[in-house]
Amino acid sequence: MNREYHRWFSPRLGRDMDLLVFGHGGTPYLVFPSSMGAFHEYEDMGMAGALGHKLEHGQLQLFCVSTVDNESWYSRHAHPRVRVERALRYEDYLFNEVVPLVRQKTDHPALGATGCSFGAYHALLAALRRPDVIRQCVTMGGAYDIKRFLDGYYDDDCYFLNPVDFLPALADPCLLDAYRRNKWVIVTGDRDICLDDSRGMAAMLAGKGVPVSLHVWNDSEHDWPAWRDMAKAYLP
Repeated sequence: MNREYHRWFSPRLGRDMDLLVFGHGGTPYLVFPSSMGAFHEYEDMGMAGALGHKLEHGQLQLFCVSTVDNESWYSRHAHPRVRVERALRYEDYLFNEVVPLVRQKTDHPALGATGCSFGAYHALLAALRRPDVIRQCVTMGGAYDIKRFLDGYYDDDCYFLNPVDFLPALADPCLLDAYRRNKWVIVTGDRDICLDDSRGMAAMLAGKGVPVSLHVWNDSEHDWPAWRDMAKAYLP
């Protein structure tokens, strides 16, 4: 299996950022780690191994990024506005540094995003904010409301970084048409602590005429063993 390690200084974040690439062909997916996770989490938790057959046979490529959650949403010592600004800089890094690397590595027309737990939030937000770039989204065990990180603070940027707020009111026909052309898969377990969040997000998307697939697995919890099987089932 092709495995590549990349590291560079991000001028947008003002720090070095790491990334792992798995696979050599097929649909490229940005992979977001869970809360405060790093680029190597997907490998450490056996997710890349579980997808080994697809990676080796050129069906799928994974671009596993780190987040800056501990400098943004989980930075409890910082003012909420500072957390939001860091989250926006991270988005800038993704689309202006990581995506160009993906484009260098593959000419596949579709780029996807996936993640488990808080990584699901990152994946869904990226797909909602830039549906022209992220054409497929597969989330597992996700929750999508970031108000719990804001300590009561709220502004326009908070609104547009919070899918459960901006999506119900969204009426832009261009964005909605883009959503309707893309692929949306939300997966969770019947014993997942985020079950209601996943159902709620699927209902919001469906309410906008977006063809979303919701899958609730029986006897399944909010944990990596379930997510490994889900990734095998729903990633290309």
